[in-house]
Amino acid sequence: MSTTDLLRVKGLTVSFGAVEAVRGVDLTVAPGEIVALVGESGSGKSVTARAVVGLLPPTAAVTGSVRLGDQELVGADEEALRSVRGSRIAMVFQEPATALNPVHTVGWQIAAVLRAHRSLTRAQARAEAVRLLDLVGIPEPGRRVRQYPHQLSGGQKQRVVIALALANDPELIIADEPTTALDVTVQAGILALLRDLRDRLGTAILVITHNMGVVADLADRVAVMHRGELVEQAPVEDLFARPTRAYTRELLAAVPRLGHRAPASPHTADDALRLDGVTVRYGAFTAAADVRLHVARGEVVGLVGESGSGKSTLGKVAAGLLRPSAGTVSVLGGDPHDREVRKRLGFVFQDPGGSLNPRLSIEDCVAEPLKVHGVRSSTRVAELLDAVRLPASYASRRPRELSGGQRQRVGLARALALEPDLLIADEPTSALDVSVQASILELLTELQRAREFACLFISHDLAVVDSLAHRVAVLHEGRVVEQGPHHEVLRAPKAEYTKNLVDAVPLPDPVAQRARRAEVPELSQVVG
Repeated sequence: MSTTDLLRVKGLTVSFGAVEAVRGVDLTVAPGEIVALVGESGSGKSVTARAVVGLLPPTAAVTGSVRLGDQELVGADEEALRSVRGSRIAMVFQEPATALNPVHTVGWQIAAVLRAHRSLTRAQARAEAVRLLDLVGIPEPGRRVRQYPHQLSGGQKQRVVIALALANDPELIIADEPTTALDVTVQAGILALLRDLRDRLGTAILVITHNMGVVADLADRVAVMHRGELVEQAPVEDLFARPTRAYTRELLAAVPRLGHRAPASPHTADDALRLDGVTVRYGAFTAAADVRLHVARGEVVGLVGESGSGKSTLGKVAAGLLRPSAGTVSVLGGDPHDREVRKRLGFVFQDPGGSLNPRLSIEDCVAEPLKVHGVRSSTRVAELLDAVRLPASYASRRPRELSGGQRQRVGLARALALEPDLLIADEPTSALDVSVQASILELLTELQRAREFACLFISHDLAVVDSLAHRVAVLHEGRVVEQGPHHEVLRAPKAEYTKNLVDAVPLPDPVAQRARRAEVPELSQVVG
């Protein structure tokens, strides 16, 4: 182990009662190095990161060694840890909306962190806050410093969280899933920012992620965790080209890739969904403008675009949850607000945990649509659980007893309960690990082919859409800017906006991604 390592983790074990969440982890991070810690949910990534900075709950028992330079952090008292947090080590959390205080301006929050570790006047702290916002690429930092978190976009909020982390010039930043909730173009900007901070400031970064495209784009070295153990470590190019462990190979094989699916056959059946000139306004704001879109029976159409483009708004219009301000909506030849039409429509939500009633058993969650529409069937729930590959014994469990992937399978079973002719899926895999996502996509594809329902698949992940959809429609600021067969729109896009979206998708290959950054300079720009 090199004496120049900034962070040295040796034999780290973390237990919660009888459960060992992390077992014997050895890990190093050198000054100015970017190390990616990857693995599925429950693999111990976040527990390892939180153990480094002493942010685990009192119920956790930690053994082993974590050294930051010459300072031992395992067993250190709270005062010693507090002097390290925010000054020598800083954390960037996964969800910026919850990491920021909604009742204070972003400038106040940055100034509070600065004054906690440095002797600064209010004016000096405010000036430093403006400088930090400018450093992380926030436009008009002098004005933004007076704004509240809700007045910023998701990407801007994440930049503010990174500014907070940089406030006291830390030697190491731990970034826990820093781009998971972000659109592909915003993600590209955040990755460029992290690379730029390393290059300009020499900051070491430990990034925790399950996105192998992010790993290929950002990391110098990769450490793979599985069931609490670190199973493989290698330079990023070696790990992608020559993984030695079966688990690592499975992770890489599960990554969806643009352009790896053969062109799908066109559908010529009657329309299951047709939007003609649909416009949706919220007061003076236009969320969707003159949208014309159709989904044929048995066809999967991907609806893609950034946050705020109007994707979910159109999904609600199609489901009859929102009436358009102008235009017409036809669902299965009828009105989506008609009870008999809605009976033939299923909806899969983005957050499986939030969409399932925590007080109900899995059996009652799945049977809910059957009860609402007065359909009696003693065997239907068991058939549905079998269809989504869940054991019949899960029927008596509660949602909290299931993993994220299992909960999404329950959500899919519920959506299919009434054998719908049209399924609307709103970001159904965005919160899932890559391997779990792959299994859900495989399941959805099999069910769609077997049952031949039409599907409007809403997502900001272009590779996921390319693996599933027959056709793709691209939304930008409420308007459809391009639509057509998936292989034409996503591999040979005509609209400039679509080209930018495709270029921003990180390739799960470090050599190819580096070459692309050289060819497309915009991908290395911090501000965007």
